[in-house]
Amino acid sequence: MDVLKKVPVREQNAKERACNFEEVCLGYNIDEAREEASRCINCKNAQCIKGCPVSINIPGFIEKVKDGDIEGAYKVLSESSSLPAVCGRVCPQESQCEGKCIRGIKGDPISIGKLERFVADWAAENGVKPAAPAEKNGKKVAVIGSGPAGLSCAGDLAKLGYDVTIFEALHEAGGVLVYGIPEFRLPKETVVKREIENVKSLGVKIETNVVVGKSVTIDSLIEDEGFDAVFIGSGAGLPKFMGIPGENANGVFSANEYLTRSNLMKAFKSDSTTPIMESKKVAVVGGGNVAMDAARTALRLGAEVHIVYRRSEEELPARVEEVHHAKEEGIIFDLLTNPVEIIEDENGWVKGIKCVKMELGEPDESGRRRPVEVKGSEFITEVDTVIMALGTSPNPLISSTTEGLEVNKWKCIVAEEENGATSREGVYAGGDAVTGAATVILAMGAGRAGAKGIDEYLRGKN
Repeated sequence: MDVLKKVPVREQNAKERACNFEEVCLGYNIDEAREEASRCINCKNAQCIKGCPVSINIPGFIEKVKDGDIEGAYKVLSESSSLPAVCGRVCPQESQCEGKCIRGIKGDPISIGKLERFVADWAAENGVKPAAPAEKNGKKVAVIGSGPAGLSCAGDLAKLGYDVTIFEALHEAGGVLVYGIPEFRLPKETVVKREIENVKSLGVKIETNVVVGKSVTIDSLIEDEGFDAVFIGSGAGLPKFMGIPGENANGVFSANEYLTRSNLMKAFKSDSTTPIMESKKVAVVGGGNVAMDAARTALRLGAEVHIVYRRSEEELPARVEEVHHAKEEGIIFDLLTNPVEIIEDENGWVKGIKCVKMELGEPDESGRRRPVEVKGSEFITEVDTVIMALGTSPNPLISSTTEGLEVNKWKCIVAEEENGATSREGVYAGGDAVTGAATVILAMGAGRAGAKGIDEYLRGKN
């Protein structure tokens, strides 16, 4: 065994997976997991923990895997994470825990995410559940949104003895985990639903089809329904567009709509009641993980797919693994390219996209080199579908119907990073509703911070 190299992870063949929605990564078996875990040198000053937004005891759970005590490893994971099977699949470990792994200085970092996934999957297959919650303390907390921030906050509060109810606007719980991330990255039945059931096993109640700001308000939850505190984890589901001519044409989607139709409404199935149009050639505008998800979904629905991104590959914000998988499957990358107009036919349908070539200039405020248009470089590419994957912002419905809740110029709720406290007493917030669109694990970290803040607040009132 070469301790400097990761144990390879089995995956579906690229040509085969490009035609189905089954999970790409097949994960480790127990022998592979123990072999990979044995590469960990169990640092005394573990930098990997510092890179984890939910502060998992990473050397602790890996040591258990090394010893073959998988149930013990799951117990360690469950102390910090309500969604280990999700995190093991979709977290950007390369820039967080694995990015700080000491083993990675002279070799490959430990495959922390793949080990976390293995442990969580093993626990599910063997009927192992999270530890039972503390006795009820008589306090009620409302959590708005059942995405990663809301589920993490609810799980932590339930373990502390709070009576927690999650209010979800959609008909199915899970937030971005069910509507935003495709089946081939995050299976819904076998992963997301079982993680939600684990949270419910702690005593958390989930009410779906409740639009806070319409069905109920935060004020009514506190004043009429007797909740002692509220956590807002409603995410950022309002899509952004470029504001270029032709964006209202038939055949232009936000990535949010496109992925929701496929992931939540199962539009990829032949008997779906909410089908997606059958596209021949698709342009996905953007370079983040959502763009990769939309592009890889369109590919599986039978289209030739182009990623249109105004910077170079080095600046792509998507995970390296997602870009690698997209290329393997046949996604075409049109880099240093920026759309300026969507061309419509006489019936108002997309027939092409006009773009210009770009070159990189001086760095902007984000530290990335600013793309500059190359004069006289306009060209038109024939496409029948355009998917805008340019990010999302929070829906202002909650903030506009809540007295005394401060928001910033982007309509994000203003909240303290360390405890989620907002300008309204007893109301806490975290995740994309505060930061704008970010990662699942950062939302989970914010949910945990909110739970800690609520616990301190309510204990202080006693």
